[in-house]
Amino acid sequence: MTSPPGPSFIEQIKEKLRAHEPRRIPPEGRPPAGVLLLLYDVDGRTHLLFTRRTDLVEHHKGQICFPGGAREEGDSDLLRTALRETSEEVGVRPEDVEPIGQLDDIVTFGSNFVISPYVGVLFVPPPYPFDHARHEVEEVLEVPLEHLLDSGNVVREVRRLGERDIEMQSYRFGDQVIWGATARILRQLLDFLAKEGPGS
Repeated sequence: MTSPPGPSFIEQIKEKLRAHEPRRIPPEGRPPAGVLLLLYDVDGRTHLLFTRRTDLVEHHKGQICFPGGAREEGDSDLLRTALRETSEEVGVRPEDVEPIGQLDDIVTFGSNFVISPYVGVLFVPPPYPFDHARHEVEEVLEVPLEHLLDSGNVVREVRRLGERDIEMQSYRFGDQVIWGATARILRQLLDFLAKEGPGS
């Protein structure tokens, strides 16, 4: 049974990203990383791809993340890093993705990475044959943007990070919670849809 048609946000996001100049953070000794916010429509409804990490990885065990990772020596830039990691983690070929823009860099609290988030559109008709790397990815989550834009799925919570208690905005999807660096990046994308301006 297919879902009823829903709103597509892809063109609106494209328009707003064209006018956005991303804030870059110098690494200053911190490892640089690139992640991909992969958008695609299913039955007219825009979805965003997340992964749940295994307990076998070095950083962010068991957390909900965007596909991506640390820059490697052969990566020409951090967009290449994000595309390469997405291919390795969930089997999405770089040639199936149209990069449409970049969000502001962030620094992770615990692992101290400087993350550059890129936004891309998967232009292969669904369903896409996602194939996740079992060592790194426990499962692939396909989340409708409508769900994330619903204020009923947004929670404020305090989490202990190292020596500090930090209040943060998180997002619920079923029994999963999207929090931390992923939630901060996600909020940037959702804020684009709430802004007045190009594509509104």
